[in-house]
Amino acid sequence: MKQLVLEREAYEIIGLCMEVHRNLGHGFSEIVYKDALEYELKNEKIQFTREQEFKVHYKDIILPHHFYADFVVFDSIILEVKSTSQLTKSHYAQVINYLAVSDLPLGLLINFNEDSLKYKRFVL
Repeated sequence: MKQLVLEREAYEIIGLCMEVHRNLGHGFSEIVYKDALEYELKNEKIQFTREQEFKVHYKDIILPHHFYADFVVFDSIILEVKSTSQLTKSHYAQVINYLAVSDLPLGLLINFNEDSLKYKRFVL
């Protein structure tokens, strides 16, 4: 069986997201879930950066507009938080773009605004 990229770390992050969803349910705005996730990550002493900036290199310049990933966890996983009725291709593209500019190996897209937590893994 093929090993998933950063399987243990992703499992731990998704577990924390499930804990947040169990406690808050669905219906809050993204910022509420981000604040709760920050609490959980700190509580578990997991290294993370919130609103991590990524610069976009184009030919020989850095473009003036940057990307801001919701979280970078374990210095290797982009965690993008959504609170929407359903995930769309534009949400997928956002995470893929973050992976491309960051050179990180794994992206997790989490949607809290459904009856049960939804998530998707991305690797390039």
